[in-house]
Amino acid sequence: MLRSLHPLTLGRVVGEVVDDFIPSVRMNVFYNSTMQVCNGQELMPSAIATSPRVEIGGKDMRIFYTLVMTDPDAPGPSDPYLKEHLHWLVTDIPGTTDDSFGKEMVEYETPKPIIGIHRYAFILFRQKGRQTVQAPASRDHFSTRMFAEANDLGLPVAALYINAQRETASRRR
Repeated sequence: MLRSLHPLTLGRVVGEVVDDFIPSVRMNVFYNSTMQVCNGQELMPSAIATSPRVEIGGKDMRIFYTLVMTDPDAPGPSDPYLKEHLHWLVTDIPGTTDDSFGKEMVEYETPKPIIGIHRYAFILFRQKGRQTVQAPASRDHFSTRMFAEANDLGLPVAALYINAQRETASRRR
């Protein structure tokens, strides 16, 4: 597959949120325990109201990961002046885990898009052992790139994104 056709590139996650990288770890995201999501899938906000279960397919329990969930389209895709908005930050996730078991540095915030279609990116980084990862002072104006650089995390090892837009009464039926 050509790199330019990769879903993360088409969804502008590579480019706007992170630099191009080669995925080296399997990451699966499940909402409501059993609904596995895939890149670019559109979900209703009600379906993503609680934190997902994240499976990481690392090979060694002694390797730890940091997971970032961010909205690069806040408050709206046509004028994302708050971008990125941090929705979740979990560190010290052991490899080969079948859940988001780790240290929740920033509590999961339910996505509530007001206008337009928002992308919600899950970005996974490999830590250099059990290292101290600093939580940001604010959820708004978060930068995944700057966060990774400040915490010496390097390039991502896995990423996935979903889309969501405001849920109207007619869409809930």
